[in-house]
Amino acid sequence: MSPTRAQYRRRRIVVGSVLVLLALVGTYLPVALLAPVPAATAVLTDAPAVSSAPVTLAAPNGGSSAIGIATAPGEVTTLGTSGTADAVPIASITKAVTALVVLDAKPIPEGGDGPDIAITDADAAILQATIAENGSWASVYPGQVLSERQVIEIMMLESANNYSVTLTNWAFGGTDAYLAAAAAWLATQGLTGTTVVDTSGLDPGSRSTTHDLQRIASLVLADPVLGAIVRTATDQVPELGEIENTNTLIGTAGIDGVKTGTTDEAGFCLLFSASVVAGTGADAPTVQLVGVVLGAPGEDALHAAVLALLQSAQSGFQALPIVTAGDVLGRYTTPWGAAADIVAGGSLSETVWSQTSVARDATARDVSDGASGTEVGTARYTVTGTTLGGGELTVPLVLAAELDGPDVWWRLTHPFR
Repeated sequence: MSPTRAQYRRRRIVVGSVLVLLALVGTYLPVALLAPVPAATAVLTDAPAVSSAPVTLAAPNGGSSAIGIATAPGEVTTLGTSGTADAVPIASITKAVTALVVLDAKPIPEGGDGPDIAITDADAAILQATIAENGSWASVYPGQVLSERQVIEIMMLESANNYSVTLTNWAFGGTDAYLAAAAAWLATQGLTGTTVVDTSGLDPGSRSTTHDLQRIASLVLADPVLGAIVRTATDQVPELGEIENTNTLIGTAGIDGVKTGTTDEAGFCLLFSASVVAGTGADAPTVQLVGVVLGAPGEDALHAAVLALLQSAQSGFQALPIVTAGDVLGRYTTPWGAAADIVAGGSLSETVWSQTSVARDATARDVSDGASGTEVGTARYTVTGTTLGGGELTVPLVLAAELDGPDVWWRLTHPFR
């Protein structure tokens, strides 16, 4: 019996339905199983407060002072000041400028002594004039031959005014020519608060600011010849015997320079430097501090003020923990119920001075799954205040555990996700 027209129609409907179903299944399954899924939601926690304790510098009772970190030749990060910021007489600290200007014009190769300087009757006359004006001096002998280095050494360590004139006469031909060169050098260095009107500082017109003096100290230390000289406590010079540094604090509390100065107008002064450990612990860095105390009433008061200022400055250095590897900074959650913590992929700490604060800016990228330890973003920490680092630190963000992707059932049952 042949199928009726109705039976054909029903068969076509069944076959067509099956074909449509197969087409739908054949399309839906690959799309559902292979289509991209939504990214997990990343929620980053608020950064906990990170800060260091403030430190008060022990400023002298009178006069003026400053202390800072020498970061490069002529560059200093000032930690604190006291007293006037105006230019004041600096006495024999002026000789640090004299030495720098001479070495700029007549440099001495590192490890060398420079040209010979013959002492003449004119230098003997300079000695007598220095004694007559009650300036500090050291003996000279016509016919004596000293190297440039030795003359600078006597001028700086013994603070001999007559040697500052002998040195500048040799280098520039006379005091006027030297003063012109010194003015040009000061301008080039940007030391706008400093004026020199003589070679020794006996004249109260030779003046500077605590800001400029810190920079001058860093320039002295950066010069390999002059830096070695100011670190010397005693030395032997032909025909003069042993010479001693007027800076008797050399070797105390890390002090390794720079120059003393005393006049009625300036009081007792010390431009000083010290190499100190910044903080505690075996890995604490060493920093070069430079400072100055001007206008102390006596040598004992000067020394006490310098040591107190130095100790208080050193006490302000501290290692500041910023973040520790494994610290939870956020969490990923997914529509299919998976979750994983976002943690710091490393530890950060910074050596800071006195009061600082830390701000965090963290970003996590879009992910839908990932193995434990997968890097998923970056946290940037900005340190506000005085730091030995660059002030900005970064650490990677990683998954603390595996973040699972969706399973087959979730994909099949969430066609619009």
